Amino acid sequence: MSSADGVRGAAGSAGAGGVWSAGGAPGRGWRTRPEAPEDIPAVRRLVLAAFDDVEGADGTEADLVDALRRDPAAWLPGLSYVADAPDGTLAAQALLTRCHIGEVPAVALAPCAVLPGYQKRGAGGAVIRALLEAARAAGERTAIVLGHPPYYPRFGFEPAASRFGVLPPQAWPDEAFMALSLDGSIPPRGTVRYAAAFGIR
Repeated sequence: MSSADGVRGAAGSAGAGGVWSAGGAPGRGWRTRPEAPEDIPAVRRLVLAAFDDVEGADGTEADLVDALRRDPAAWLPGLSYVADAPDGTLAAQALLTRCHIGEVPAVALAPCAVLPGYQKRGAGGAVIRALLEAARAAGERTAIVLGHPPYYPRFGFEPAASRFGVLPPQAWPDEAFMALSLDGSIPPRGTVRYAAAFGIR
């Protein structure tokens, strides 16, 4: 799944919707908020730029976001988040869409994108933390991600298969396929089924 293989992000301070992070004051961090309809063209440009030089990415990540947005069975209103730089530039975006673990609803984190000029400056971490908090507030119970093993544990993700019995739909490395309990409960056991737009059988 190239969209997840090429996940980009950066460590940073926690952000919340409408709140500046990384220092706590405007001009020193990132304002995280839900994606607005007028953001859609900028989100596409951001995702295209973020994955342009990612090894393993195939250039379809922006198309994937658009396809997920069109799918009412996958798209979860309020669970696409962006981070604004102090100058108003859309610096990062992260997305949760509906997936299932067996027959139990869950959410999948992918793709996550940071504009190249803002990578490794905290935008990715801020937008992911804000998005996960929004998912908790919406009553979601489990999130899964396929991504870089050194990066996602900082948000609480753990190896999905070996820790929880949450199985990937393909033969992915245990350390790269991770799950996070959003409500403190034990995630359900079973195989993950992604939204159709991911093209995973």
